[in-house]
Order: sequence, then C-alpha cells, then structure tokens
Amino acid sequence: MSLARALVISAFKTRAWSVINMSSAGLRALQPCHETPLVSTLCYSSSSSQGQQISSSPSEHKIHLSDSCVKRLSEIMQKGEYLRIQVEGGGCSGFQYKFSVDTVRNEDDRVFEQNGVGVIIDEESLEFVKGATLDFSQELIRSSFQVLRNPQAEHGCSCGSSFSVKV
Repeated sequence: MSLARALVISAFKTRAWSVINMSSAGLRALQPCHETPLVSTLCYSSSSSQGQQISSSPSEHKIHLSDSCVKRLSEIMQKGEYLRIQVEGGGCSGFQYKFSVDTVRNEDDRVFEQNGVGVIIDEESLEFVKGATLDFSQELIRSSFQVLRNPQAEHGCSCGSSFSVKV
C-alpha cells in the first residue's frame, strides 16, 4: 500500500470516528432552534428631512432570527454594524441570498433588531423572504448564515444559497 493511500485511509477513519464520537452537547446543537420575536424600527436617511411611520406588520412580513443567529451576530458585529440580507437573480434555482456587513441604512431598508443585534433588508428583497427564519449553522466543513423555512420559496438547491420563488 502506498504512503499516500495509507494517509487518506487514516484521515478518513479519524474523521469518521470524530463524527460517530459526537458528544451529547453536539447532538443538542442539532435540535430545532427556538425563535424569539423581532422588533422592526423606523429608518431615517440623511437624504430625507423626516422619517415616514412604518405601520406594525404581521409576523409573516418579518424576518425571524434563530437563537444561534442572534448569538453569532452578537459575537462578530461591532456597534453600528448590521447584517444585510439581499436577494439577487442568479444561482442554480433563479434567485440567491447575499449576506454582507453594512453600517449604512438606506431609506427603503427595514431594520429588524433583537437582543442588541440588527439585520437590515431592503423592501424589494423582503418580498422574497418575508416570514423566513435566518439561522447560523456550524458544520464540519463550513459555518454560515442561512435562510430557513422561507414561505416564499418553492424549492432551493442543496447548498442553501439559491431558491426559486412560488408563483
């Protein structure tokens, strides 16, 4: 047996054992998350002299944040920073989610704040994700923010970053 093949087999056995030998704490992390309500706030822009009152909208017009999402955002965000969610054309299913850190709140942005962290999304993108849940997922090969249970999506690709819209 070649040295390279022996190393691959050894690495595979080690990885398989670490997956099988997962602690009970790791299994608890796979349990469904509990969501807490968000508060939507009014945005002011430097280009307008006064803000417009945004009426309270039903829960399906909001973005829900999982506990793991709120925890991760509080760990990585600085004061005045928000996680921006955008929906763009592209991906293998027609539309894709784009996440970025932003400090600017535009006039057409909706701000969702919870436990000191904020998520902003423009009105156009909100139409594609209203009622969805934003989660932070940690796996063996990656950690990422993901949109889960999107009632506006018909189906998505396996990577979780692209989706098609219900017609």
